[in-house]
Amino acid sequence: MSIKSKMTEKSLKEIEKITGTKLTLGKLIWAIRQSEEISQVNFSHKLKITRQHLCDIEHERKSISPKLAAKYAKILGFSEEQFIRLALQDLVDRAGLKVEVEITLKHKRKNTDSRIAA
Repeated sequence: MSIKSKMTEKSLKEIEKITGTKLTLGKLIWAIRQSEEISQVNFSHKLKITRQHLCDIEHERKSISPKLAAKYAKILGFSEEQFIRLALQDLVDRAGLKVEVEITLKHKRKNTDSRIAA
């Protein structure tokens, strides 16, 4: 499986099998960089961050906001939803909460909002 192929839940689970640990956004970014055989310096330029910041992300010393995760996914050509989910999961895990994050895509609706005002 090429890391450049369409990233699905199944492919993320495969990456977890390969690494032997739970997938985090930092590990995924590291795996993408390794698969593309790009140095930290060149990859950090691509993401418009410093090499040290990239190193901190890859080694999970720094977390990434969901907004930045979406930006990085766009730059790298990967699923924004998966990057956002992993960013949110990292935040939940760092808080010590035993919750699994799932993403549901929001579809635009035309004046059919069925929520009831309180």
